[in-house]
Amino acid sequence: MSGTVLFTGTATAIGGRNGHSQTSDGSVSVDLAMPKNGVLEPGKTTPEHLFATGYAACFGSAVEAVGHQKKLDVTGAAVTVAVSLVKGDDGFSLAAKLSLKAPALTAQETKEVLEAAHQMCPYSKATRGNIPVELSVG
Repeated sequence: MSGTVLFTGTATAIGGRNGHSQTSDGSVSVDLAMPKNGVLEPGKTTPEHLFATGYAACFGSAVEAVGHQKKLDVTGAAVTVAVSLVKGDDGFSLAAKLSLKAPALTAQETKEVLEAAHQMCPYSKATRGNIPVELSVG
């Protein structure tokens, strides 16, 4: 790894998708479950929810940085990330859909910010070429 490490988040999971995951500092502590017939047991979450949450937050920061660079008002911008667990012929994989709503921007400006943030965001860099990521304005 090149560069200066700014922060490391560490978590431990016991029991896999039907277990418990917790960060080393206790800031996140969640019970996990695999949804049955598309329904998740109350009080539980999935690895996909956790990944989507982190991706959305990180991407939101990239949107703010791009807005600042381009002198565009991204106040109130909302990033929605949907992460799907996909079962294919080659086993399981992930797919993601990212949507950006920026109330103060035109549709074209929002698209430009979305695409630039996708180039900047560390989560986007990590997923690029590894999983399908669909971008949309809206």
